[in-house]
Order: sequence, then C-alpha cells, then structure tokens
Amino acid sequence: MTQHTDLIPATVREFFAAHVARDAGTASSFFTDDVVLVDQGETVRGREEAHAFLRDAGSEFEYTTEQLGAHRADDTRWVVTVRLEGTFPGGVAELDYRFTLRGDRIAELVIANHPA
Repeated sequence: MTQHTDLIPATVREFFAAHVARDAGTASSFFTDDVVLVDQGETVRGREEAHAFLRDAGSEFEYTTEQLGAHRADDTRWVVTVRLEGTFPGGVAELDYRFTLRGDRIAELVIANHPA
C-alpha cells in the first residue's frame, strides 16, 4: 500500500484541499453530475445534493483536519485517511474518505470511520 500523497490524483488532492477549507462550491465541482456521496450511512445523490451536504455537514462545529495517509485501492479507487479534532461529540475521529473516480471526476465518495 502506497502512503505517498504526491501519487494521489490531482482531482482527489484538489477536492480535499477545498473540502478542508470548507469551500463546498469548489469541492463539489470535482463530482460527476450523478455522484453518490455516503457519509456515516447517509446517502445523497447528484452534484447539487452533494454540494448542499458538503456545505452543511459539520457546520455547527469547529474542527481541524490532518491527513494521516493515502493509498490506491485499485485503478479507480483511492482512500485518504484523516484525523478530525474539534468541538463535535467525542472530540476526535479518524475517517476514511473512499474515492471512486470516473475519468478525472469523483463518481462516488464514501466517508466512514477508519477501522481501529
């Protein structure tokens, strides 16, 4: 498994930079029109719904994001692991952002707890 973040496709790097900056407009521009986004079991479909979800998710909390690692799962899938620390319940979370790419766009994003 490669942990070198410089090998992550530009689409994933740029999405993640926008997402961490809480710029939902730029982040959602990397999605396909029919993107599927799953976060902790909640599913939204389509770029407009995904944009609204990114805009609103966690907006009531303050938190920092640290990228812990990244690897390529196969030809179209990448996983980025992050650590969040903030004012949300529990205060700390490690999450996997599982990206599926179609061309140079994100067709699916699944955000789930990182296995312990």
